[in-house]
Amino acid sequence: MSANQKHPYHLVDPSPWPLVTGFSALLMAIGFILFMHDDKSLIFIIGTIAVVLSSFFWWRDVVTESEGGIHHNKVVQIGLRYGMILFIMSEVMFFAAWFWAFFDVAFYPGSESPELIGRIESMEGVFPPNDIELIPPFGIPLLNTFILLASGGTVTWAHHALRANDRKNFLLFLLLTVILGIVFTGFQAYEYQHANFTIEDGIYPSTFYMATGFHGFHVIVGTIFLIVCYIRALSGHFKPNKHLGFEFAAWYWHFVDVVWLFLFTFVYWWASI
Repeated sequence: MSANQKHPYHLVDPSPWPLVTGFSALLMAIGFILFMHDDKSLIFIIGTIAVVLSSFFWWRDVVTESEGGIHHNKVVQIGLRYGMILFIMSEVMFFAAWFWAFFDVAFYPGSESPELIGRIESMEGVFPPNDIELIPPFGIPLLNTFILLASGGTVTWAHHALRANDRKNFLLFLLLTVILGIVFTGFQAYEYQHANFTIEDGIYPSTFYMATGFHGFHVIVGTIFLIVCYIRALSGHFKPNKHLGFEFAAWYWHFVDVVWLFLFTFVYWWASI
């Protein structure tokens, strides 16, 4: 921050990473479309690698700014909090779309409904369709519910330990949260491998895989977020009064927990009644 600066905001230095990340994301999106239609994955793989690398270097610069101790003052931190809140709200809208699609077909499955134009005729007015063998909700889905709830508790415990300057318990419970996130992803992968339907088998499988798969992607992203926080914690980056990076990871993880509760309640349990 310049000595002549008359405002508390941090004006970042010119950076190539927003532009590079934007083009990388566009390349990844185009590659994903080509992969879905033509089964050509090279562009998608290149775009994904480009997004990961550009994001890494961009976030590295942000961490460096934070660790400098002068740029991320209280006013800047308020702006960063607003940004994270708006980001999570945008993610809520994504899941609102998946739930909208799910409940739309669940409440209007009849063949006479105008909302069903273009949908599969074999549904015969029943949701889920009779020929779909659902995943039992009180098996792996219930176990994963307990795992995510436990992980919400461990990340909260880690946060309290950090604020109390208890470095040992902070690292321990943060590591436990990471492990629980990995276990959740492993069980979901096992569930997908043993499911008796695919995404192409009708409207229920489509909404099921889109909603749970998108949530699974968020669990993976959240786990990576927490792993980065753990590595930074080992390096002593977080202090009891300055730990925005970890605080945002905890917010994101709680968001993932809440979304899963809705998924388990409606997509797994309610659909099986």
